[in-house]
Amino acid sequence: MNPVRKALAIAFLFLASSGIAVVLFLTFQGSRAQVEFATILPAPTALPDFAMVDHTGQPFGKDQLLGNWSVIFFGFTHCPDICPATLQQLVIARSRVIEAGGEFPRIILISVDPERDTPSVMAAYVGNFGDDIIGVSGNPDELVKLTKTIGIFFAKSGDLDGNYSVDHSAAVLVVNENAQWHSLFSAPHNIDSFVHDLPILTGQN
Repeated sequence: MNPVRKALAIAFLFLASSGIAVVLFLTFQGSRAQVEFATILPAPTALPDFAMVDHTGQPFGKDQLLGNWSVIFFGFTHCPDICPATLQQLVIARSRVIEAGGEFPRIILISVDPERDTPSVMAAYVGNFGDDIIGVSGNPDELVKLTKTIGIFFAKSGDLDGNYSVDHSAAVLVVNENAQWHSLFSAPHNIDSFVHDLPILTGQN
């Protein structure tokens, strides 16, 4: 038997009568929780400085990402399926994590269709998914500055005169409290994946 495991086994036997062994065992097991679904970057990547606005019309850039963990999804309000489905999955996952006593990163939708997704349009859209979801849009050049750094693809398709769609990457990015891209969830998404991995990624397990 490994010397460390042997020492732990002896300690557990010694403390079993007082119930302390159970607490130690659960603590030891909990510390070994592993990420199962997200991809963690080899090293966190600093986001570039960018200047956009949130759905209330307030400035939103790199500084607004400091101090909190965030999950960011790039989409648009005219999206028929992937965008609303992903936001709903994140909202349900947040509810489950909070009900279990945990904390959930901020949910941020950044529009890849800034021409149509004005702050007022974003406000109405994110409001459909509940409170505390941040909608972000702004100058297309600022959007490209951000997406180019983190490898998010988007491009208009269809009727470019107005009745168009936008093809885009469907990954959910996890950004740490230092405004660094930390990890990502690749599509297709699953509520249980967010519930399991996000508390681990943010250091709660």
